[in-house]
Amino acid sequence: MSRFEFRFAPVYLAAGLPFGVTPATAHVEADEGELRVRFGLWWLHTPLTNIAGTEVTGPFGLLRTLGPAHLSLADNGITFATNGDRGLCIRLHDPVPAIEPLGRLRHPGLTVTVADVAALAAALAARAA
Repeated sequence: MSRFEFRFAPVYLAAGLPFGVTPATAHVEADEGELRVRFGLWWLHTPLTNIAGTEVTGPFGLLRTLGPAHLSLADNGITFATNGDRGLCIRLHDPVPAIEPLGRLRHPGLTVTVADVAALAAALAARAA
């Protein structure tokens, strides 16, 4: 299993605390068959075969990424951000639930701001192949 920690900028750490987003509760895991993301109160799980591709993205606007998980009104994607500099956008074949507890709202992609964006992209490419 590979585990990738989020990189926290100080202002993001302070804004995430009320939502349970801390270094202890925010990470990405990838094993032989599944991608798992924990971001404070939010969880996202999907088979690695559901990953359509990845793209390095950023920088991000502070108001669009600070604090809790954020829903994109443009495409229903979800962002788990702990810094505004750089992240990995992970596109999915089939949308998955994450932001609301009933699972009715599904996300076609997610963005995560892990410390080693390139290593996560490589790990996902290797495991999804």
